[in-house]
Order: sequence, then structure tokens, then C-alpha cells
Amino acid sequence: MSGTSERHVAEPEKFVFDELIDTLKVRIVNGAINVVGTDDGPARVEITELEGPPLKVRLEDGTLSVGYDDMEWKAFSKWWDRKGWARRAEISLAVPQHTRVEVGVVGANSVVSGISGATTVQGVNGDATLVGLSGSVKAHTVGGNVEAQSLSGDLRFSTVSGNLTVVDGSSEVKADSVSGNMVLDLDPSGGGEVRLTTVSGEIALRIPEPGDAEVDVNTTSGNVFCAFEELRVSGNWGAKRITGIIGSGTARLKATTVSGSLALLRRPPLEDPAGPAGPAGPAEAAGPAEPSGSGGPSDTSGDTPSLRKDV
Repeated sequence: MSGTSERHVAEPEKFVFDELIDTLKVRIVNGAINVVGTDDGPARVEITELEGPPLKVRLEDGTLSVGYDDMEWKAFSKWWDRKGWARRAEISLAVPQHTRVEVGVVGANSVVSGISGATTVQGVNGDATLVGLSGSVKAHTVGGNVEAQSLSGDLRFSTVSGNLTVVDGSSEVKADSVSGNMVLDLDPSGGGEVRLTTVSGEIALRIPEPGDAEVDVNTTSGNVFCAFEELRVSGNWGAKRITGIIGSGTARLKATTVSGSLALLRRPPLEDPAGPAGPAGPAEAAGPAEPSGSGGPSDTSGDTPSLRKDV
């Protein structure tokens, strides 16, 4: 259905949307965003806390937008005027699982779960948690951390100083940072490619036996640790490199850091009585430390999409 429905919200409220939603765009400063994908029921928005200027809630041709008039998505990462930071919002949103989600934050934390559509997270500061996403994921931060669990879609990540943590990953991962650390627990047996690049950040990769990956990881001046005897570790002073094939070599695993340490760790099989606990002793000493975690409406009328308040 064509048409537009729009409200400016100045206090906590709940809304229900009768129309089908295929795209969600949320942009806030400070506070928190929680987006969850649902397989039934209408889309819902609940604004539980709101300080500062009103939020605009807009529905147009299947696109639901929640944010501020002075925050443009295309220039979002350049939104540095701290005079505009005197605001806060906490928002929970439930949308269909297939929805394409775009989240932008300045100093706010975000959680996105259960989405099968493409997801984009962009932030100046503020941590992001991504759980159970089956669509492609793009995350770009300046200083915010990203934690991802059970992703089956491809992940693209870039940051200046934020950390990346991936748990139970089976997707293709491409990530780069300046000083952020990367800790990934992956199962590359399904193929695909993992490419990690950082200047001074540390990298730790843990994969299950037998591994099934072609490995080429290196550091210019950092320490290395390798738990796979079948791989070759070369270089004693300065640059060091780990290369070779483990298992069937169906996936490609490449990682590069200039001055950070690099660890390639082995995850015991699930049936192992020791369980999936991380390695101790030399691995713990040589591997990089795991990064620290996070840190009255106007009415509309006429033949436009309905935006009704849920009391």
C-alpha cells in the first residue's frame, strides 16, 4: 500500500503496525535498541525511555523508520557534533524475520536477533550483539565492540578500535581493524573463507578438529601460537607465519596482524569428555586476551498506512 504515516513521539509509547514491514531503519543517540525477528503477529515498537528531542516514527511503503530528523544515514559515521548528544532513547522492536534491518547508533548499545534479512549495524560508539542471524551482516564501528553468535550468513566487519567476538560461527567472515582485537570460534567445515586484517590488534582463532581449512596466517612482529601439529610455523625473529592444510582443507583461513599476537587454537570434539572449554597452559599464555565486552504524537488521517498506538 502506498502512502505515508508519520508521528513525532515525545514520551514513551507503544505502537502496532498493521501493514507488512520489509525494511527497518533505526538511528538513535545513547540508550539501547533491541530488534527481534518474529514469525507471526504484527510489527511492534515500544519506546520505554526518551529524553531530549522527539523521535520520528515513519512508515512508508513497507519501510519503518525510527530516529531523529537531524541524523542522516549516509553521513552517519561523521555525526560528531557532541552538542546533539544530549538525548537518550531505549527502544524495542519486533518485526518479521525476513525484514532488512539497518541500525545506527551513537553511544548506544544494540541487540539484533532472529533476522533472516540483510542486517547492517553502523556506530560511532556503542556495542552491538548479533544472535541467530541467517542473512548477510555488515557491521561498521569506530570504537564499539561487536559480539556475534550463531551466524549462518556472511559477516563483514570493520572498525578503528572496536573488538570482534564470534561464537559458534559457520559463515564467511571478512574483518579489518586498526587496533581492535578479534576472537573467533568457527566451524569452517562447510567451506567459505575467513579473512582477518589488523594493524596492532590481536587475533585468536579456534576451530574444531579436524579443522578442514587451508591456513595462511602471519604477524610482522607479534607472537604466535599454533595448536595444530600438522601446520608449519616459520620465522623465529620478526615476522612469523603459520601455513598448511588441516583436515580436508575445504575452507580458506587467512589472517594478518602487524604488531599483534596471533593464536590458532584447537577445539575438542563435542563428544570429548573435556567439553568445548578453551585450552590452558601455553595457549592461554601465548594467545591474545579475550576483548572486554560491552559497555504527544501528531495524528494522521486519510488513505495512508495505519500507525496505531497500542495501549
